[in-house]
Amino acid sequence: MRIWMRFALYLIVFIGYSCSIAGSYDDFFDAIQHDDANTVRRLLLRGFDPNTVNPKGEHALMTALREPALKVIEVLLESPATKVEVRTERDESPLMLAALKGYTDLCKKLIARDADVNKPGWTPLHYAATGGHLETMRLLLDHHAYLDAASPNGSTPLMMAAKYGSIDAVRLLLDSGADPSLKNSLGMTAIEFAAEAQRDDVVAILVTAIRKRRPG
Repeated sequence: MRIWMRFALYLIVFIGYSCSIAGSYDDFFDAIQHDDANTVRRLLLRGFDPNTVNPKGEHALMTALREPALKVIEVLLESPATKVEVRTERDESPLMLAALKGYTDLCKKLIARDADVNKPGWTPLHYAATGGHLETMRLLLDHHAYLDAASPNGSTPLMMAAKYGSIDAVRLLLDSGADPSLKNSLGMTAIEFAAEAQRDDVVAILVTAIRKRRPG
């Protein structure tokens, strides 16, 4: 009889603990959705894992970046346990998403936590160039971002800037030494990226840059 009573007690405790964990999980991601930093901080102080993934398998920091939930991100980065080198199914990192959105101060904090500036494949500089975020691009270049980094299909940050970014982003990369003559796996140069987007002003800048690089 005592054994069964003890078993029942353990079962009640286990069920209560499981419900508590489930409730904390829901509260955590609900707080991210609403950028509720206080709730996230309270859960972390209670021992909740800041690296918990959402039902889609995405880490909390990435989820917060997508919202965006900037106050929650600050709280997550306050925790030494938060991992900044996590990846999505598309191999995106927190630093890449922050660069795409032009969150320069956040990029600084991620880099201070050893986020990889030169990860293989698509890089934060590709993403910053796509958005035309000059300050973020300069930050990445100051931290030795590889100018001619090749994506999985061989596209460079200059190609992305030529098609999607600002003309000043193109100029910044060229002034920093990016090679406008490189081709991706489809044989396209930055000029062809710009031409595809009907950006004649960018084409002109790239043509001039290539001529300057030719000897004689």
